[in-house]
Amino acid sequence: MLDARRRWVAFYVLCLGTLMVVLDSTIVNVALPSIRESLGFSQASLAWVVNGYMLTFGGCLLLGGRLGDLYGQRRIFVVGITGFTIASVGCGLSQTQAMLVGFRALQGIGGAFATAVGFAVVVTLFPAPAERAKAMGITGFVASGGGAVGVVLGGVLTDLLNWHWIFLVNVPIGIIVVALMLRLVDESVPSDGSRRLDLAGAVTVTGALMLAVDAVVNADQVGWASARTTVSLGIAVVLFTAFLVIETRTAVPLVRLSLFRSRNLSAANIIGVLWAAAMFAWFFLSALYLQLVLHYSPLQVGLAFLPADLVMMAFSVSWSAKLVTRYGYRAPMAGGLLLAAAGLVLFARAPVGGNFWLDVLPNMLLLGLGAGVAFNPVLLAAMSDVAPEESGIASGAVNTSFMMGGALGLAVLASVAAARTGHHSDAASLLSGYHLSFAIGAACAAIAALIGWWRIREPEVTDDELYDGTSLASALG
Repeated sequence: MLDARRRWVAFYVLCLGTLMVVLDSTIVNVALPSIRESLGFSQASLAWVVNGYMLTFGGCLLLGGRLGDLYGQRRIFVVGITGFTIASVGCGLSQTQAMLVGFRALQGIGGAFATAVGFAVVVTLFPAPAERAKAMGITGFVASGGGAVGVVLGGVLTDLLNWHWIFLVNVPIGIIVVALMLRLVDESVPSDGSRRLDLAGAVTVTGALMLAVDAVVNADQVGWASARTTVSLGIAVVLFTAFLVIETRTAVPLVRLSLFRSRNLSAANIIGVLWAAAMFAWFFLSALYLQLVLHYSPLQVGLAFLPADLVMMAFSVSWSAKLVTRYGYRAPMAGGLLLAAAGLVLFARAPVGGNFWLDVLPNMLLLGLGAGVAFNPVLLAAMSDVAPEESGIASGAVNTSFMMGGALGLAVLASVAAARTGHHSDAASLLSGYHLSFAIGAACAAIAALIGWWRIREPEVTDDELYDGTSLASALG
């Protein structure tokens, strides 16, 4: 077991690597106009700069989680960060459309492997409940706040340097993370030495997820009723059905299906889908509102997200763990999700001539506060009933839920906004579409809050222990 100081240093290195991966899901969006002009993308082909990454990232999360359980979580994390860093070099040096999209797809694979085992490494590093709660709070900020930080950093790098640096900035960070992880974190592998991979299960579920992501992220452009969308979704359903059959018959399954009988894990996965949809409504729609309606520059858009990032960081790092220790999972989770829903409701009434102090800042603060409070209990609840030898696949499942929820949420909300706007391009028409999508995002957050309050199981403590932080922290473990 590592000493306390070394554990925390290792944890912060893990967070740095995870943040680097999370940033790439949003940092590109602010730079897309510059990338389009530089490499000559059409509007349709430009989507693949984002979709190529999401496709492989979403498809490989479960596989990465299982590989972590079989071959060691540190090993898979390092492999993922190494691959992500090498692919970042390729993206940053890209001079053609095919080169950029290809390296983005490789980034997605590396990012998926590193992200899939992230929560599991935290559980391994911090077996003590109080430390684990604090670490999960910081992890929650990285997972939720990283997207908003990506908007800030993307605006700064694109405005002050050029779009190539949104990728090249990953290179020194990746090298440092790999070197320190190998030095600080000991490897752990199954005690029985079993390393058999369910290859058929891995192929079918990875194929199903990739096809599902492809259908969802492209539905906004080709249409939900198009042949491409329906065929992709149909094949995804067939492959996923085959995966379920395989998992019930193989001796060593990729995913033990009974794992999802865990009430907290299954509820957290549903909450993750809804919450990610709401978060993507925030990241992308509010950025569009600021750029296309209020005419903010990329740098101004990034700075507009900064107050939310600071509030989210303060609560994730400090107060969220204390709230969980004091009140358990359900109250902070539901309360945080409802605060985020309120922030999206405020965006759903933002005017064309909006004022930053009245129509942007309060909304951002509510969303930052809600995310900072809610993520820690969601992650703790998800991992609370999972055996150590299955923490990797559980971590991969939670990350898959967040990713699929984000992809589906973004596709649906973008389609809804476009349908409401029609062929009009004036600010009022655009804002009408954004308003409807913000309202749907708020509904997703509110429904997630209700599910969390209804389905999440609290630790079993007595009434006398309820207000004793130490006792409750022990129960949370």
